[in-house]
Amino acid sequence: MNMFEKTNAEFEAAIAECRDIFQKKLHDYGASWRILRPSSLTDQLFIKAKRIRSLEIKKESLVGEGIRPEFMALINYGIVGLIQLDKGFADTVDTNNDEAMVLYDRYAHEALELMKKKNHDYDEAWRGMRVSSYTDLILTKIERIKEIEDLSGELLVSEGIDANYMDIINYAVFGLIKLSEK
Repeated sequence: MNMFEKTNAEFEAAIAECRDIFQKKLHDYGASWRILRPSSLTDQLFIKAKRIRSLEIKKESLVGEGIRPEFMALINYGIVGLIQLDKGFADTVDTNNDEAMVLYDRYAHEALELMKKKNHDYDEAWRGMRVSSYTDLILTKIERIKEIEDLSGELLVSEGIDANYMDIINYAVFGLIKLSEK
């Protein structure tokens, strides 16, 4: 198995692990995330990324949960973000669990395929980066999303919110893989 095949298998395993968590949370909570407006979803991504950064700096968690689950949450909320961009937010939960999983799989697949293409073009550069850099890049993407939201999506030359969600998913997958290697 060459390096790209190994990486693609790692990407797929990371997404599959996140899918499993998403499906279990869907069982417990339903598609309650359907009521999240864009700014609320952005803030949820923000607190997850800030917690990762805080734990990286402090090297200690007082609530006993580590960085790995937060990267998984960023992946799942990134996918939720893509769904919400497509469907818009709802005032009540309007999606059953089966429909939610179909949507999840669709956007997870799109993110996975983009990761594979970018990895080919960037030639595994992410492997030489530090996990803390992924965190900072994710926080940067979240700040960009906030600016785009404040501009009501009226951009001159930049990629939209969807591209930033894809990048957040991408960097969080890198983080999961790197943490697994330690």
